[in-house]
Amino acid sequence: MRISDEIKNRLTEAFQPYELDVVDDSESHRGHVGFREGGETHFNVRIRASAFEGQARVAQHRAVHQALGPELLKQIHALALDVKA
Repeated sequence: MRISDEIKNRLTEAFQPYELDVVDDSESHRGHVGFREGGETHFNVRIRASAFEGQARVAQHRAVHQALGPELLKQIHALALDVKA
């Protein structure tokens, strides 16, 4: 399974978002540290879910990282998050 699909699946399961965009931005980082041929190293995630209601930004980001899990995060070099309730 592609990493981008795994990100979508885990975030959907954890938060039931009403909006979720996962963009593989790896190609724009070609030649930089962490880039791998074939991509799937740099991601931009935009997620909107009522589960984040009342949480500070740090808590929202921690919740996303927890939902993704350490084994998946080890495969990702960069993860940009745009999280809102």
